[in-house]
Amino acid sequence: MACICINLHAQELGDTIVGKVHSIPEVNVKGRRVSPSLTSAAPLQQMKKIEMERLGVLDVADAVRHFSGVSVKDYGGIGGLKTVSVRSLGAQHTAVSYDGVAISNCQSGQIDISRFSLDNVSELTLSIGQSDNIYQTAKMFASAGALSIETAKPDFDERPFRLIANLNAGSYGLVNPSLFYAQKLNGIFSLTGYVNYLRADGNYPFKLKNGTKWIDSKRNNSDIETYRAEVNLFAALSDKQDLKAKAYLFDSERGLPGGVIYDNTYAAERLYDRNYFGQLKYENRFSEKWKLQASGKFNYTWNRDYNKESSGITDDRFRQTETYLSATLWTEPVKGLSFSLAQDFAYNYLSTTLESNQSPERFTYLTAVAARYSNKRFSATASLLNTFITEDVRTGDAADDRKHLSPALSLSWKPFDFGLRFRASYKDIFRVPTFNDLYYLKIGNSNLKPETTRQVNFGTTWNSNSLGFIDYLSLSVDAYYNKVEDKIVAVPTMFIWKMSNLGKAETIGMDVNLAGEMKLAEHYKLYLMATYNYMQAEDITDRNSKLWRNQVIYTPKHSGSGSLTLENPYVNITYNLLYASERYFIAQNIPANRIEPYTDHSISLSRAFKWKKHSLRVQLDALNLSNKNYEIVRYYPMPGRNYKITINYYL
Repeated sequence: MACICINLHAQELGDTIVGKVHSIPEVNVKGRRVSPSLTSAAPLQQMKKIEMERLGVLDVADAVRHFSGVSVKDYGGIGGLKTVSVRSLGAQHTAVSYDGVAISNCQSGQIDISRFSLDNVSELTLSIGQSDNIYQTAKMFASAGALSIETAKPDFDERPFRLIANLNAGSYGLVNPSLFYAQKLNGIFSLTGYVNYLRADGNYPFKLKNGTKWIDSKRNNSDIETYRAEVNLFAALSDKQDLKAKAYLFDSERGLPGGVIYDNTYAAERLYDRNYFGQLKYENRFSEKWKLQASGKFNYTWNRDYNKESSGITDDRFRQTETYLSATLWTEPVKGLSFSLAQDFAYNYLSTTLESNQSPERFTYLTAVAARYSNKRFSATASLLNTFITEDVRTGDAADDRKHLSPALSLSWKPFDFGLRFRASYKDIFRVPTFNDLYYLKIGNSNLKPETTRQVNFGTTWNSNSLGFIDYLSLSVDAYYNKVEDKIVAVPTMFIWKMSNLGKAETIGMDVNLAGEMKLAEHYKLYLMATYNYMQAEDITDRNSKLWRNQVIYTPKHSGSGSLTLENPYVNITYNLLYASERYFIAQNIPANRIEPYTDHSISLSRAFKWKKHSLRVQLDALNLSNKNYEIVRYYPMPGRNYKITINYYL
């Protein structure tokens, strides 16, 4: 506008400057968008691709360990199962979504996140309680915590195709190549394909104390071979309509080495997993005030558990299918005030080769109504979830129908102009018993009630980018209280163990997150990330029991993580630290049931090279530098010091 005014004024004066081209010096304006994790009314943590590369993490489980309030149960090694528990509530209370559609396992209720690779992941998000996002499926309202995995979307700014080739290799026979390709077909359609292969021997040496004796041996039957593939079709049907279709394949065979028992290293159990699913997601943005998203999914999961023991061979097979439909309508009638209505339906079926197979099937109906108000200083989100579940079995007794209303409320307030916010949230949610809880052999109990959970959180967040020598600093502190009633536990009856609603647990805790950036010199920058978790999770089932006020199994009172990265023109250096205090693997907290604290140190070196339109990134990792075979799960030692190399090529 200033240029136009000067030009017009010059014309009025008859200046000879008119008609000439003049260069105005370039002005760069830099700003930082405040992360949603700092403005959210409920605890929210995010990790984008650039942060994953900076940390040097290679799989989803390693990345999630750097979130606060999270426990990853790891059965050791590359092929070990890995599940996520939020604030000691258990893995069954944590939902996992893949590109906006929830993943389910009606048999065990736990999602093995080792199935997913970071190669094609663009972002990880962990929400605790109810997030501010009300434009989502009803199923994402139905969990105490949710881990969202978003895969890479095609970027065709420079060329009509994209190619990314990755190779990971390391100790214990690890070889893991992958390939990502994206192609723009025309103005409407684009296609991406991703393939990943992983194999490893996994037979690492270990030294572990078992009772009073030290075991110095080598893991066996720890091999794994996995194939992953997915194809995505993107369709920009119009300026307001989008369609995305996904087909996914996962096939693996792995050995299960079992727990380490002195003088018994024999293991012959094999686990075969196949998972195929297809999903569709459609969105229509009718106007600025109305939009609709709908999704559908069919999922097929097959498992085989084969074991050749001295007592005989067992060969059990399990097959699950799920049909899932969801639709969410969102509206914003007044600026800053929005509403949503989400309706989900799911049909689950389980078939096994076990003699007592009851072939259970479950029909789930979820309806979520939510509202959100937001302005520059204040936001409030409220939701109400209605759950109705009915089941049927071919033989025996089916569980009763279940109905439940689950309210949630969260508030955020920014009282001052600088980056300080306060937040509070409450959520009432419940976990439906899994098919294993209800129908597995003789321990299942079809009379089980759902576990009910109440979550209360009070916290504060702060950030600043005007601290002189520190470019950016953010801090969040959250104190929380959880209570679980009707907790599902296995208890001994006259002759056998039986699943029962006899447990109660109470958790008081605190999560602290710190992140900072500092420019040391031209082209030299320091990045810091740190978390600390305090979690007092106690059994309050029976005041007269020996377990009264004992810490819940596998829950450390103190845990945390840290990362320090020096970015420079030569080789970027990252140091990572993970820590967990003592835990107990049996409910009674006595020395014999204690698992030792552990500290895991690792270091990563990385360098990126660019020429013309090509990019190459090389990363070297030294993991578990202290070479300690610590345990996350009792009798499952983790690998000692090991090494990895990662090569990424981009075109």
